[in-house]
This record gives sequence, C-alpha cells and structure tokens, in this order.
Amino acid sequence: MQTALADFIRDTPAGREADRILRACVHCGFCTATCPTYQLLGDELDSPRGRIYQIKQVLEGAPANPGVREHLDRCLTCRSCETTCPSGVDYHRLIDIGRETVEKQAPRPLVERAFRRALIEVMAYRARFTPLLRIGQAFEVDLQSFAEDDTTRMIGALCDAFADPTLTDHTVERQDLIDLV
Repeated sequence: MQTALADFIRDTPAGREADRILRACVHCGFCTATCPTYQLLGDELDSPRGRIYQIKQVLEGAPANPGVREHLDRCLTCRSCETTCPSGVDYHRLIDIGRETVEKQAPRPLVERAFRRALIEVMAYRARFTPLLRIGQAFEVDLQSFAEDDTTRMIGALCDAFADPTLTDHTVERQDLIDLV
C-alpha cells in the first residue's frame, strides 16, 4: 500500500514503523474472516482492514474524530487477524500507534478518561475488584442492563466471567485491561 505520512509523524520511530506496516498490507481481506468484531457487527470499519485504512488516513493528516476512535476502541486486540494475514502485517503494533495518535488528536472527555482510569485501577487488581463484585452480586446488579455503549457491555461480560463459579483462575493482566479500555 502506498503511503504519504504527515510531517508530524513521518520522521519519528513510530512513523517509520507505521509506514513499514502499512506498506506490508495488501488489503486482501483475509483478516476479516477471523476478526470477532467484524463477524459480530458486519461493518467494514470494524474490521482490521477498515481500521488500517482509518489509521492510514489519520497518519496521512486527516483529522481524527470520535468516530475513528470508536472503531479503534472496538478492536479486542486478540490478534486473530495476524494469524490469517499472508503479508505478516503487525496489526497489533499499528493499532497501538493509531490509538495513541487518535487519542492525542481527539482526546476523550474528562469524565470518560476518569471512568476508564478507574476501571484500570480497580479491575486489574483482584483484591480491589472482588469485593466490588460481591457487593454487586449481593444487590443483584446487572451491568449489562445498564449498557449504553460497547465498553459498558464488555465490562458486564467481564463481570459475568469473574462471577462464573466454574472458572478457577480469574487472572486478568493489567495491560489487557488497558488495551480493552
């Protein structure tokens, strides 16, 4: 894929890496077959190919906006797209560069940033999360019923997974939660 990165990123290490990754992608679409968000939503912009296109636009100087951020946020960073990519695109690294760039250009509202930070500081630590989970269970709080957006639904699904008595190991890595939010 041909690229023409904007001046703000062209000569940076992240820019050079993004350029290399973007040039490797041939937009074959094999990644869409294994992407869970694309399979669920059926929106090309929620596929790895669509996100790569959006990241390319932002890195070439198009303004980032909350819509682009939303599509990047929906990526689970599961890397299943990388397993089917015949070109060996380092999608996980490109999405990290894209998220960082979009976050700088279109920052989240203060309330949303605070909420996301609180999630990271609570959910990444079992000793902090478990008591809150137990309180929620005692009052039969169903987070998914309050779901207004994808992030809230994912949190509800995580809570359900933590509450599942058949699971013996509830290890959640802090970086996984940072990637999620």
